[in-house]
Amino acid sequence: MKRAWAFSCILGLSAILGGCGKNGSQNTTQDAGASASQASAPLGQAASGAPAASGAQTRSAPAVVTKAQLPGEAAETLRLIKAGGPFPFGEDGVLFRNSAGLLAQHPRGYYRAYTVRTPGSADRGQRRIVCGGTRKQTGDCYYTDDYYVSFKRIAE
Repeated sequence: MKRAWAFSCILGLSAILGGCGKNGSQNTTQDAGASASQASAPLGQAASGAPAASGAQTRSAPAVVTKAQLPGEAAETLRLIKAGGPFPFGEDGVLFRNSAGLLAQHPRGYYRAYTVRTPGSADRGQRRIVCGGTRKQTGDCYYTDDYYVSFKRIAE
């Protein structure tokens, strides 16, 4: 008797939860909005009219910030990058993989991440500068104050 009841409960739960994760209402709404904005674009072109690779996601360029607009601690981090250190944290200069694809795609090892000190923070905080290219180069750098959620390109 208990087995039959437990089996019935399991079947009922699986029926209720069976649709979870499969085009749920939140995903459907987002996909519908994206499809509507791209519906008028010819096949193989993004909504902007520019050619798009098959299956490629369009990504907008990061906003731009000047060095003068950065916090003073970021300017100090840029100075340390150009000098090649010494850096205040052992994790500075480590590989940044760009796995979310928010920055331009380059071969593995192109980007490196550096801490921007946050006054009053007990740890490294959320501010970073990510630079591409060879060490001591600051021509392709980005600033984030939300731990890699968004970036601003640092204008030279």
